[in-house]
Amino acid sequence: MDQGIGKSMVTFMADPAATLTKALDMEMTHPGPPSDGIIGRCKRFAIHAIDGEIKTVKISEGPDDPAGDSDPSATLADGFLEAIKSE
Repeated sequence: MDQGIGKSMVTFMADPAATLTKALDMEMTHPGPPSDGIIGRCKRFAIHAIDGEIKTVKISEGPDDPAGDSDPSATLADGFLEAIKSE
């Protein structure tokens, strides 16, 4: 599926072996039903880094919502930009 980002500064990267996910400690470990695809999945997160220094990390998750589906606002553009402004 074409995401329409060909001429933008956005780059999508894959992490099929979860190497980065595990290095960042962003692997979902919630015991929820495996049928929901939770095991081994990456948490919904956003990182703001400047010159390799991490300035802000936001994770959308809750006690019974490990994927952050109920409230992803912390990692969506508006919420994350607000977090960056307050650095």
